[in-house]
Amino acid sequence: MKYIKPEIGFYKNALALMLPMIIQNIVTNTMQLADTFMVGALGEIELAAVTMANSIFFVLLLLIFGIQSGASVLVAQYNGRGSVDAINRVMGIGLYASLGLTTIVSLLTFFFPREIMGIITNNADLIEPGADYARIVGFSYVFMAISGIYISVQRSMENPRFGAYLLTLSGIMNIVLNYMLIFGKWGAPAMGCAGAALATVISRVFEVLVVLIYAPLSKRLPLELPLVFRPGRLIAGDFVRYSLPVICNEGLWSLAMTVYAVIMGHMPDSTPILAAYTISGNIDRLVAVALFAAGNASAVITGREIGRGNRDTLYSIGVALNRLCFSTGIASLVGLLLVRQFAADSFIFPLMNISAEAGGIAKYMLLLLALVMPLRAVNLCNIVGVFRGGGDVHYALMCDVSPIYFICLPTAALCGLVFGLGIKAVYLCMCADELIRICLTLPRLKSGKWINNVTRDTLV
Repeated sequence: MKYIKPEIGFYKNALALMLPMIIQNIVTNTMQLADTFMVGALGEIELAAVTMANSIFFVLLLLIFGIQSGASVLVAQYNGRGSVDAINRVMGIGLYASLGLTTIVSLLTFFFPREIMGIITNNADLIEPGADYARIVGFSYVFMAISGIYISVQRSMENPRFGAYLLTLSGIMNIVLNYMLIFGKWGAPAMGCAGAALATVISRVFEVLVVLIYAPLSKRLPLELPLVFRPGRLIAGDFVRYSLPVICNEGLWSLAMTVYAVIMGHMPDSTPILAAYTISGNIDRLVAVALFAAGNASAVITGREIGRGNRDTLYSIGVALNRLCFSTGIASLVGLLLVRQFAADSFIFPLMNISAEAGGIAKYMLLLLALVMPLRAVNLCNIVGVFRGGGDVHYALMCDVSPIYFICLPTAALCGLVFGLGIKAVYLCMCADELIRICLTLPRLKSGKWINNVTRDTLV
């Protein structure tokens, strides 16, 4: 396809979308890191227990993200067309799907927390504190389903600032409540792991209250409750057609990450391995916030331009977005290496109260995460951004999960559970997926087959 160099205004628009998303991701990941720090202060067992409990909800979280991302495919393109009615309908379907899923999971973890923890780890020391955490924190996802779908719709309508502001406020609230409820400060009971879970629930309730106040007043998205509650069969069919592959994508990916955690949880010395995995993952997500912001901004821009009918310039836009994301990946690589070299041993690991063994494993994990960062940035740009924004959700699904399930996950299981090669070999297998994935995404980008208009003129 013909390449046309985008104007400088294109990059300004992309950065204007990215900046609030970066702030939002920083706040979200800082909140998670603060949770990890405070739980880690209780001890390595408590930290590993919460890690295993969160692996249950990691699948749920990614399914919710899949619903939101699938809705965003439609919202971004209908936003390009200026169809607010269609956006209200899509938001309604997203709410129904998210609430149904989170309600079921929260009830299961409330009534059967020990049984579920017993499935994902054979370490008896982790089951009780993990169950205390899981039975409470599950309800936070019900409230997150409501606030999350509204934030994602506003973001897809080029208003990422709302989510940035709201999650900043709830993040600050969560950190304060964590300190109070984990350690028993300012008259609150010392609840340990359960306190971290309760703090999360209260923060999510606050988010929903703000959404309920803001939504009726929004001029960008005038709320049409009849359309939200009765979206119609046509738009529901479109939602299933374009959201189901995204939901499957996120569900299969998150399931693989959970299986990775289970593999590590069944290896010798699983406690320091899981502690290192938690800490390195939190640091990585905090450093790599710009990558996810760039991917989400790419989806918004791609969908908007397709909705506007600007098909001739879309290949050029896709190439420009890849260049922007690759540059972001290089910057994130440097940032993660700097954190690993100058902050890990001197500040982060002592603050987390982890053993020297766990610290050494975490530094190895951070090194591998840094080395694949540019590849990861380009893959995120294409899979989460360009392909999904262009309605090419089936190919995005194939690109994202096939390297894991056909190559990386089986080899990691063999290395860790059969051949006993240790965590270094297992984690190397886990990180190899980005190299395989980029061989699938770049040829598809060049082909232009990802450009699909998924909107319709008649909604009922």
